Amino acid sequence: MASSELNIDDLIRHRSLLMVGGKGGVGKTTSAAAIACRAADAGRKVLLVSTDPAHSLGDAFASPIGNRIRCMAPNLFALELDPDEEVDRYLENVSAQMRRFAGPDQFKELEKQLRLSRQSPGAQEAALLERISRIIDETSNDYDLVIFDTAPTGHTLRLLSLPEIMAAWTSGLLKHNHKAQQLGKVLDHLSPGKDLDSPLQDPVEHANRDLDPRSRQIADTLLARQRLFHRARRVLSDADKTAFIFVMTPEKLPILETGRAVDSLNDSGIPVAGIIINRVLPTKVDGAFFAARVMTQQRHLDEIKDRFHALAMLSIPLQEDDVQGLDAIRDFSRLLG
Repeated sequence: MASSELNIDDLIRHRSLLMVGGKGGVGKTTSAAAIACRAADAGRKVLLVSTDPAHSLGDAFASPIGNRIRCMAPNLFALELDPDEEVDRYLENVSAQMRRFAGPDQFKELEKQLRLSRQSPGAQEAALLERISRIIDETSNDYDLVIFDTAPTGHTLRLLSLPEIMAAWTSGLLKHNHKAQQLGKVLDHLSPGKDLDSPLQDPVEHANRDLDPRSRQIADTLLARQRLFHRARRVLSDADKTAFIFVMTPEKLPILETGRAVDSLNDSGIPVAGIIINRVLPTKVDGAFFAARVMTQQRHLDEIKDRFHALAMLSIPLQEDDVQGLDAIRDFSRLLG
């Protein structure tokens, strides 16, 4: 069965969240920026968010963006999440919350562990995932469309498991605390495996009703974060609100990586809208070298159509020059429909 044409304009009109991902170097950031420009030019108020620590989004626009929302053009706003800043903010919040129930002897060790954890890759990912969750949760009334320039497999699959992971982490922190038994009811509900049959189910509303005031405050904090992650992953799993777009080039490694990514998202019930095949060479070229490259490319294009036949596709020709700056991105956006 032949693949259908990926309709970017339809996604722009009818979705509130788009995730654009793909292997590094395939034009993912350029494509995300072009989709955002096209949406903004169509009258949608757009927030374009990059989680790339290399700040490639600012490079694409040839203009610094940074970790504060900046207006790039009418209806178009951009934000680059800085992992270091997110980790600092995240650990400060964790430290403040832990002060409420860690004893004096525990807190000194906790602060030491938090300082050490700042250097771990896991701390960056946890911080970014919480910020992504808050953006998804808090921007629905401010923007018509939010677009993430990110790697969807890692982030979204981890976001789907965050409530269970967080519960196990919390249980470990509390195991030496004399209040842990009082939190057993809440932690038992939040622990891994409890909601596997209904992964989008919210934590119970009244799990903390029998706790004393101090423990209830702790439980409320945990449940608030838990519900944040549940709300975010419900949006990510809603095909009426969310769509994932993969960007790839007609080469072997991007095909393999995209195949694994699509399979992972499909297994998790995440809606994949389609694929942008970028940098497609013209079929009529001069010289034996380019003729050979076109033949190789055609084999890869045939493989893409076979491997991803169930997904809509859109081919973008190789551009004569780099796509950089708002005008160039806007020109590129015209190729999307």
